[in-house]
Order: sequence, then C-alpha cells, then structure tokens
Amino acid sequence: MGSSGKTTHTTYTTAPTYPLAPEEIEVEEGQAAWGEDITELLIPEPPPAVPDESPVEAVAEAVPQSQDQAGDVSGDTQPEHVPPDVPETSLDVPSAAAPDAALPIPATPPEGVAAGVPVLVGGADLQDSAATLISYSSPNDTGPREVLLTTLTEDAEAKLMDALALSEEKLIPVQVQEEINGRLPVDEDKQLYEKCSKAAISINHRLKNGQPIPAHTLDYLATAKGAVQEVVDNPDSTQDELAMAGTYKQWLDGMQHRIDTAGQVPYDQGGKVPKIGPYEHIGTVTVTKMMPSPSDEPASGLLAATVRDASRIKASIDPETGATSWDGTSRSKANGKEYAIDLGEGYTAVYRPYGANSEGKSEYSLRGQLEIHAPQGSGHGHDLVTRLGDLHLVNRAMTSKEAEWTYLVNNIDAQGLGSKPELKEALAQAAHMEELQLQELFHTNAHQAVGLDGDQLSGLAKKWQIEAAASCLPKKVRLVREAVATSVGFTDGAELAESAGYDPTPKATGGWLTWGRFDLGNNKPALAQAWKGKALTHNVHGGSLAAILSTGVLASTERRATMGISSGLGMSEHDDKYTGGASSVFMRVRNSAHVKTGPQLVWDDPLKVVNNTSVYGYNSDHFGAVNPDHHLHSTTKLTKDPLKIAKFNTGINNEVMVRHGLDLLGEHAPSRILCSSSQERTKVLAVLKAKGIEHLGGKPIDQVVQ
Repeated sequence: MGSSGKTTHTTYTTAPTYPLAPEEIEVEEGQAAWGEDITELLIPEPPPAVPDESPVEAVAEAVPQSQDQAGDVSGDTQPEHVPPDVPETSLDVPSAAAPDAALPIPATPPEGVAAGVPVLVGGADLQDSAATLISYSSPNDTGPREVLLTTLTEDAEAKLMDALALSEEKLIPVQVQEEINGRLPVDEDKQLYEKCSKAAISINHRLKNGQPIPAHTLDYLATAKGAVQEVVDNPDSTQDELAMAGTYKQWLDGMQHRIDTAGQVPYDQGGKVPKIGPYEHIGTVTVTKMMPSPSDEPASGLLAATVRDASRIKASIDPETGATSWDGTSRSKANGKEYAIDLGEGYTAVYRPYGANSEGKSEYSLRGQLEIHAPQGSGHGHDLVTRLGDLHLVNRAMTSKEAEWTYLVNNIDAQGLGSKPELKEALAQAAHMEELQLQELFHTNAHQAVGLDGDQLSGLAKKWQIEAAASCLPKKVRLVREAVATSVGFTDGAELAESAGYDPTPKATGGWLTWGRFDLGNNKPALAQAWKGKALTHNVHGGSLAAILSTGVLASTERRATMGISSGLGMSEHDDKYTGGASSVFMRVRNSAHVKTGPQLVWDDPLKVVNNTSVYGYNSDHFGAVNPDHHLHSTTKLTKDPLKIAKFNTGINNEVMVRHGLDLLGEHAPSRILCSSSQERTKVLAVLKAKGIEHLGGKPIDQVVQ
C-alpha cells in the first residue's frame, strides 16, 4: 500500500515460471492470492518431472563452498546433489508448539503479567520475528483475556491485506485528526497552490508586457479553478479544507478580474495579480483519507473487516502489584485508522496499516501494529500464534536455525552494512529464494489440489506460501551470513560464527526480545575504554520508582499503553507518537561520578544496555525521531554506533533510545536506583522484597537502592 492508503491488491503468490501443463499458465495482475482463481495454478495430474537442477538447488549452490567445507554451524546438512529442505509430497507445516522452537510458546500465558511473555515466530513477517502474549485479568473475575501483540514489517502488509475482503476499486473517505504545521494534505496531494501560482505567473507575464492573454494561460486558470472547485463541491471536505479552498478561490477570482479589466489599471499601479503564499495551518485539523472499503461481495476464504478510527487497548494496572487487567472492550483513542477483523470462532484482530496512516500526519509509532484476541478464557497461547496464518502470515514457532536470520538482519541494520555491495547482492538473492521455494512447492505438491473446492484450494495455497516463507530461512541464513562475514573482514561465515561476539540467540527481557551485536562482543576493550567513566541514566518523571519496579520493566510509551499504565508519565508522550520515539525508552549519557540525585535509574555499566541492535541515539533532543517525514525532527543525525554514542556531550540533552524497554529485575538491572527520599527508598525496597528480589546485577538490593 502506498502512503495514500490505496492498494491495487496485487497478489503476492508467484506462479511457476516453467510449464505446469502443455500451455504456460499466466496469473493476471489483481488476481486474488488465495481465492478460487488459485485453481488456474494447479493441475489435476501430478506435475512434470523436476529438472536435474531445481531453482532451489541452484540458489543453494550459490553459497560459497568454503562454508560447507568448514562445516555449517547451523547444523543443516544435506546429502550430495539433493537441494536442502526440499518439501516433501505430504506437506505438514510445523505448529506453534514446535518441539525445536528457539523460544517455546506457552499454551497458557501467565495471567496479569503486565509486560507479557515474548514469543519468536517463524519467517520474517513480524518486526524482529517477535510477538508478545499478554493474559489480562478480568476486572469481574469472568476469565482472562489473552491477546497477541506484534508489529508487521512493511513488506508483510500486502500479505495481510490479501487476506481481507476489501474492494480493489472501491475506496471510502475516512476522516482523521492530524497535527498540521504547514499545508493541508489535500492541497499538497492535488497541487492546488501550484496550479493557482502557475496561472498567476503566466497572467502577470502577459499583463506586464501589455500582451493579450493566450489560450494556454486561460487553460492554466481553468485547470486551477476546476481543482479548487472540486474541493468546494466535495461533501466530504472538512471546514479547514473549505477555508483553504475559499482562499485560493478568491485569488483565482482576482486573476479573472485582472484579465477582464486588462489595460484599465497600469500594471505597476495595482494592475498585477498579487502574489500570495501557500495556505498554511497550525494545529489539529480533520483531513480526509481514502482507504479500501470492505467488499460488498466477499470472495470465498477472505476475512470480513471494517474500517474505524485507530485505538489502543485500555487496560488497568495495580500500582502495588503491577498486575494488569482489561474488560475486553475498553479502548483509548488514537490518531489514525485501523481494520477490525473477524477471524471466526470468537477470535478477532485489529490492524493499523502503514498505508492508511501516513508517516507525516498520523501517529507514526502505531503503524503496522497488530492485535489478535482470543475468546475469553485461558489456554489460547498456541492458537493465537496459529491464527497469524489466517492473515497469511507465518504462524509457527521459529527454530534456532531460523532465529539466526533475524540476528543477521538486525546486525546489518545496526552496523550499517546494508550499503556494502556483497550484502546488497546477498540480500537480493535471499529475497528471491522465497519465490523459488514456492515454485518448488507447486511442483512437488500440486497433486494435492485434485478434487478440492474453492475454500480448500485457498487454504492449500495459503499453507504453501507460509511454508515457503519459513522453510527457506535456513538457506537465506547461510547465504547472508557468508556475505556479512566477508564484509567485516572474516574469512567466511564459519569463522564469523565462531567469533566471541557472535551469539544469534535472542534474549527474553521483559515482554520482548533483544538481539546482541557481534561487533560489540568482538571489540569489548575499545568499547570499554570509550565508555569509561560514563553512565546511562533515566530520570523518573510523573511516577514513582516503586510503581515502575512493581512491573519489573522500564517500558516505552507504546508498551505502557498495553500494560494499562496511564498516559502523561513521559515528558513528551504526544510528540513521541508522531516522531516514533514512543516505541522506545529514553536514556541519557552522563558522567557516572556526577549522577548522585534521584529519582533516577543509573547504569554504570552501559555496555550491557547498548549491546542491543535496536539502540540508537542523538547528541541532542530529537524526541527519539525515527519518522523520516516528521516536519520538526530530522533523522539525519541519528547514530547506532556505540563508540559515537559514548562521545555524546554529557552537558546537553542527548538521548539514547532502546526499543520497547529494559528488564529492570533481570539482564538489564540498573547499577543504582537513586531515590528522592528515605521514604521512597523504604517503599522501593518493600516492593522488591515482595517480589522475592534480594539481588540486582549481583549486588544486594540495599546497596543498589540508594
């Protein structure tokens, strides 16, 4: 989907590129990915023999032999001349409870745990391939509410959209509240000011030289009038848009008057068309966007969806125990749009699309967020992950071998390796692997379609696409690991994998996952020297240390919302939602010896915090901006380099951002918890002791809490 929210609904299923039947089968643009048209991709007889060198084998052989000779550290070995992971004729997609899962998915998430439980999902559809399971207690003791929360990658949105019964042609206007400091979106989209200005310039050129107004100038004027009148006549135009159109209409009327009275008033004595600037607005306005409408006649196998104003779960949290609860219906308002989706059997989903929530106008931090809700009661953990498949997303636990893919991708981004030629080539080839894997599945398993009806064919095709995305990951890992290794100076992928800093195992911290940086682990002496005498700190604003520690986590604005923590605790929560900083927690680089007063959390050993691929920072106050289109805060000075972050000026408001947050009682426990008073210290110690916490970071809590 584009930024306007309009989608062509083009299928992402790829037909085999070599014959399945006497004549080549073609898939037309716009054909439903999982609908009844899939019968055109399947044949009633077994497929022809696969060539000696299949596409999957050809790609697998592109991995340099030095890696195979050294031994594949992923443990993925294959007999000679057999392509790795060739699908069997009987295709069984691993379940959410896969025994070889890198991180087991609980069938019953612990009730009331505010941060939830992190899970790792196969494939690359989800940000970090991760999700969180939260079991909200019921305020009325009628049974918990289990929810899966995650964020899609922007590339995966097309898959989800193809699962919904949305009209390909019919778009509906939706009105969204947006913060504006400049031109209105409809003005920029329709280029109203540019059309008016073009006419004014052309008219003045003729009037100044005493020339008659030519036909093309009159065309400029007519075009501008027509564009402005469309806004005036549109019943969906807002009051702000009508005010803008009225301003331009007066300008155009003045142009017409100058044409009608040409020569009566000298050009330099009031006879010229006055110049005006673009119509601008500062403040909140209502603007109209176009989104795909729910289909009047849903295709077989597609999910019913409705469009509504964006919202967030409105939970509650007990400040003493940190337990979270939700009634299953209450929601808080957000600036943007979302789809409410019926998954059947009491399961529902809420998705906030990238396309319909523009980078510049909607809350940036909610884009791509997905919620899946189970029927009331416990024990739905596996089912919630499996339901991702209903949305055409990979829906099984990720294996340890597959988890390395996310580790590599995150390190490529964190270390800025993506621009290196060998990485570009490897990533492009890896992207093509999924398509080739899908072709292999078509050839090997097409006979399974014999006798199936439309819904069954839809389910089979969906199953193949999901398995293609998940099963090709080990091959992609080997290919990209090799390229990463050579790009940073290692002989091959095996040598990189054996280095001290290389650890592709994600760490569960709080309700989320973190991924380490192998460059940091392989360069500890230099980093330790750079950070000597420095600390990372977090000042506690608007809330008590005891309340934060009762949850066990230091959480971002977006995470706090799902936990039930009231808004207003952060210094700039509203702005952070538009910059994207709301998805991370804010920390500061300070001289360790100068940090003495509270309420404040202090990390005197910053390396254990910055050893995280999500960390980034600014040497000034930028509201944690990651939104490239934010009108006030540019992302050009953003850095992810721990060495550069260590050199931040400690005398100004620098900021260090960590996605989601930190586990205060585990891996990321602070070195010091500075209280504002003895009373607060007593309360903090009581909270920790009630949780059974006697040590933090290896030190007794009475030494940490000061």
